[in-house]
This record gives sequence, structure tokens and C-alpha cells, in this order.
Amino acid sequence: MSIKTLHRRRFLQTTALGAAAIGLPAAAWSQVSGANDDIRVGVIGVKGRGADHIKGFDALPGVRVTALCDCDAAVLENAAARLRGQGRPVETYADVRKLLDSKNVDVISTATPNHWHSLIVVWGCQAGKDVYVEKPVSHNVWEGRQAVNAARRYDRIVQTGTQSRSSREGVAQAVDWVRTGNLGKILVARGICYKRRDSIGKVSEPQPIPTGIDYDLWCGPAPQQPLMRQRLHYDWHWVWSTGNGDLGNQGIHQMDLARWFLGAGELSPRVWSVGGRLGYDDGQTANTQIVFHDFAPAPLIFEVRGLPDKTGSRNMDQFLGSNVGVHIHCEGGRVFVPGYAATGAIAYDADGKEIRQWSGTEDHFANFIHAVRSRKREDLHADILEGHLSSALCHTGNISYRLGASAAGDSICERIRDDRDALATYQRMVEHLAANQVDLNLTPLTLGAVLKLDPQTERFLENDKANALLTRDYRPPFVVPEVG
Repeated sequence: MSIKTLHRRRFLQTTALGAAAIGLPAAAWSQVSGANDDIRVGVIGVKGRGADHIKGFDALPGVRVTALCDCDAAVLENAAARLRGQGRPVETYADVRKLLDSKNVDVISTATPNHWHSLIVVWGCQAGKDVYVEKPVSHNVWEGRQAVNAARRYDRIVQTGTQSRSSREGVAQAVDWVRTGNLGKILVARGICYKRRDSIGKVSEPQPIPTGIDYDLWCGPAPQQPLMRQRLHYDWHWVWSTGNGDLGNQGIHQMDLARWFLGAGELSPRVWSVGGRLGYDDGQTANTQIVFHDFAPAPLIFEVRGLPDKTGSRNMDQFLGSNVGVHIHCEGGRVFVPGYAATGAIAYDADGKEIRQWSGTEDHFANFIHAVRSRKREDLHADILEGHLSSALCHTGNISYRLGASAAGDSICERIRDDRDALATYQRMVEHLAANQVDLNLTPLTLGAVLKLDPQTERFLENDKANALLTRDYRPPFVVPEVG
């Protein structure tokens, strides 16, 4: 069956879209029938973060997890057994398309690998479901925009899993305080992701697919290639066909926060990256990387480090006391937003003296459910558009890196010296690599292409190779459709 046929059939079968086709207003055909009715959730991808989705939704009043989906039979059965052991009946599916046809599901929540995210959002919206999608919302820029378009076209509530956006008394207050000018102009917004990543192990021949996994479904939109790593699960982050490196894994949280402070409502007009996969021989994505987004009036600089502070150590480097966080450098001081899922911020004056703190957060899943009931996307703390823009900043940084070439230190310095704080950031990275006994003469850094982009069209200027990496060749029938 073609994907076009599948979409046509689902359009006619689904109550929401069928009603829309005969002219009923959105409020009449919403699958959530009333503010006091239980909202039934289907969770897709139930290993790791997906297990948190189950717990998060199951803890909310008036919400029931009624369906689970995973192409790993053992993972699916274990998750279902836990719910059934609590007396909670639940449907199980290996194929997300069958879950989307269920009349026992109002909204879906997905924590699959990155390469599935946008397609599930689009299919979910077309099926009349509201969607909670984990970060990053996309595997590439183009499909992220299609997810936004689908949410708007089908009038769906779509929340992004950047949960720090729900820190309303904390981070949101700090953002307002900075953007009001209390520390003067922003000079640099900096994201830090210094997070230990050991080698995933190099293999010389294809590895067996674990028993019980439908590998065709696991690959979905990605090429169905031989497994060339030791583990199927999680280590997909470090392979381009399925992941986006730590920039799109952990870094998306800090990228989103930095963009929030800058008030940037579109992609940067100029981006470059420098880095490499250094210290071990495996995988594809960078484990040491700088990305420079040339926003006006202040740049966004992002740093990724997966190696420890020095050879043999289990500790990580720190920048101004943090290894994961955001630093907003201003004329009169700085604001620091710490941690993986930030719930607050601290302001310092120009002398480094603490002058103010903010703290407090709300439940991100509960915020999504609130918006599902209200039918107002403005009630969302992390609408799909915000998720798309922040995810796309990760993708454009990686595109620069992927189009780069090996370069010596002198040429790198010459290229980046005119960009604010770029040279100092690069020099610190070189020192970090030296502490890990990485010889840049033997394994030189990759200096990415300097790319210019039209933020309105989300396409690069006069660079066909870069534009080709804005999307991918999809594997039928798992094709992300263009949504107008």
C-alpha cells in the first residue's frame, strides 16, 4: 500500500478528519470530547525516555495510558506487563500506523529515535491525534517544518519535549529580566554540553539484529542498513542516518534555552562549525564540536565535549562552574541556567557577585494535557514551532560540520578570528584535546563550511550541497509528506 493510499484511507476513517471534510468546526471534531472526560494516551517508543512518558501521563488526573507501541517485542511486553499488573488494561502495537487507527487513543506521545519523530507527528496530526514529541522534533530541517505545517493544517496541539520551557517562575522570569535590559545588552549566548560519552566500540562486520525486533519498522524512514555497531539501542545517536550527535541529543535543551534568551524567532542567517570525532575510532557524529550561529545582535555559541577533562579521568571539564548549562553574557554581568532540565537561573554582576535567583517549574506533561483540553496552542509552553526552530539550529550546525574538511590550526584561527568569542572558545577546545592526548597533526579537526541561510525560506544561499542535507531520501512507505 502506498503512503498516499494510507493517508487517504486514514483521512476517511478518522472521526476528526472525516468530520472536518464535511465542514464541521475544529471544536466539533476534536477527539477530546469534553474538559471532564478522560484523555487516553498512546505512547510510542517505550524504552528509556518512553518509560518516563508512561509514568508522567499515568500520574495525571483524568489521563489514562491506553496503548503502547514499540517494534522491540520484549520492551513492549515488559512495559505492558507493568501497567496490566496495576490493573490497567492496555493495547499493544508493533506498528505505529495500527495504533493511530485505534479509537481508544485521543493523543499520542513519542520517544522513538530521532529519525521517526517528524513522521509520527505528521501521521498523528493527520489521524486527528494531538501529539507530544520528544526532542529533537526532527532528524532534519525540512521534516521539522512539515511537522509544524501539519500541526497548523489539522489544528492539532503539538508539544515539544524541551521541558525547561515549563520553568515559568524560574527560567521564563530570568529570560524576561535579561531581555528587559537589567544587565545591558546580550553579548554572547553560550550553550555547554560537556557530557561523558565512551566509545561505542568499532566493529568490522555487520552485527546480528537482536531477537524480537522488527528491524524494518525500527529503521522506518532511514535506510535499512546493516548494523555496524555493538548496540542497536541508544548508540543510534552517533550515526548520521538515525541520530544527530550530542548536539541534537543533550544539546537541544541548551540550544533552546539560549535561543529563548536571544528572542530569536527564526534560524540564524550564518552558521559554521569546527570539531571532530576524536579520542577513539568509532561512530560518525562529532564528540568534540563548536557551533557558531551569527544572530544579531549577539551570537549563539555552542560547545560539545564527550571526552573527560584529561586522559584517564572520569570528570568533565567545566566552564564557569558548569558542564551542562547556558551562560548569557551581558554588558553588566551574566545569567547562568544550570543542568539538564533547567528549573531556574542565577544572575551575576560584572564582578561575579550573585545578585538574583529564580526557581520554579511546572509539569511539562500536564501543560500539554491542559492545552489539549483548552484547544489553545498558545497555552503550550513548548509549541512545535519552538521545537522545530531549536532542533533546526542543531541540524544546520551539523550540516556545516558534515561539509567541512580537515584543517590546520592556523587556518582555523584565521577563518574564525573576526567572530565574537570564537577564537577563545576554539583555543579552550584545543587545550581540552591536548589534555586528552589527542594529536591534531595525526587526527586534525574538521573545519565546517561557512553557510549563509535565508531564515524565511529555511534554505541555504547558493549552496546545493548544504540544501541537499536539509532533508533526506525517505524509504517507502515511511515517507514524510510535504504538508502545505
